[in-house]
Amino acid sequence: MREGMVRIPSGCAISGIISTKGIRFNGEAITRSIACMHERANGLGGGFVGYGIYPAYRDLYALHLMYETAQARTDTEEYLGRHFTVHQAEPIPTRKTAGVGEAPMLWRYFVWPKEESEDGADRDGDDYVTAFVMTVNGRIPGAFVFSSGRNMGVFKGVGFPADIARFFRLEEYEGYMWVSHGRFPTNTPGWWGGAHPLGILDWSVVHNGEVSSYGINKRYLEMFGYCLELQTDTEVIAYLFDLLHRRHGVPLDLVCRALTAPFWKDIDRYEERERAVYTALRRVYGSAMLNGPFSIIVAFNGTMLGLNDRIKLRPMVCGRKDHFILMGSEESALREAVGDLDAVWNIRAGERFIARLEEGVTV
Repeated sequence: MREGMVRIPSGCAISGIISTKGIRFNGEAITRSIACMHERANGLGGGFVGYGIYPAYRDLYALHLMYETAQARTDTEEYLGRHFTVHQAEPIPTRKTAGVGEAPMLWRYFVWPKEESEDGADRDGDDYVTAFVMTVNGRIPGAFVFSSGRNMGVFKGVGFPADIARFFRLEEYEGYMWVSHGRFPTNTPGWWGGAHPLGILDWSVVHNGEVSSYGINKRYLEMFGYCLELQTDTEVIAYLFDLLHRRHGVPLDLVCRALTAPFWKDIDRYEERERAVYTALRRVYGSAMLNGPFSIIVAFNGTMLGLNDRIKLRPMVCGRKDHFILMGSEESALREAVGDLDAVWNIRAGERFIARLEEGVTV
């Protein structure tokens, strides 16, 4: 049968671009890239994240929220005002777009934690914001925080990615890194909060596949205070990176190894030092290990990484063009973004590729 006449449920499209020189560019290139893979999505979710898009508020936390009711907004803003100094509050700019149905109320707030919490104790800013996100998502009906980092923002909803990009007017934003997703949900609902990217603080994740270890990953994260309310398995990935790298201080390369650790039968054949590393990772972080078919792109300020499951059941290709590093589900999507590529390569099973801003570049 001709291409496009059969739907394979291993769909979903992911794409990412970073300028290693920190040069900012608008959302048109990433929109072309993800739109090229239109057939991998079904209109039940599309989304983007841009980094470096809020230079005027670069040092503040940019909170993006969706409200299902006016009461949810009232309750959230009252809670927000008790814990944060709000420097700016406004609706997220949108335009009416064919293909995007009725949206929740979409607001953004540029904030900084107040010096002391209600109990008089000083709080780390990142921990303070994380606690706020968990409280809102878990305890305020109809309110969801879908972006909470600094100088970055997530834009997502129900629709095909190209329509979501037009809805959020992404051509008006400029950032040095963009990541995008076209969703084909197979075992979780298609709704605004569950669209990708999923994130916490500066972390954002787009995901093709599924996390069959979701149950044990979720229970493990709950022991550390994370509240999973967005009805998608991808949420655990963002929180696991935050927990292992930011809170536990595990180097990023070792976080990737822990989440996609090899089978024991393979570890037993490694040289002594490598065998000891993987044995320790599996013993300490066994409940954090991700099982299932997946390819993911993870981004946070200054870094974008691609990661495949340990037997590579989902596609992932990387490319380079001048100062751009690109990752995605298909090579065609990379070329659609920047034209001819200087180099193209695949990420092997269980492996990761990490792209970073060049040393000395500030954004």
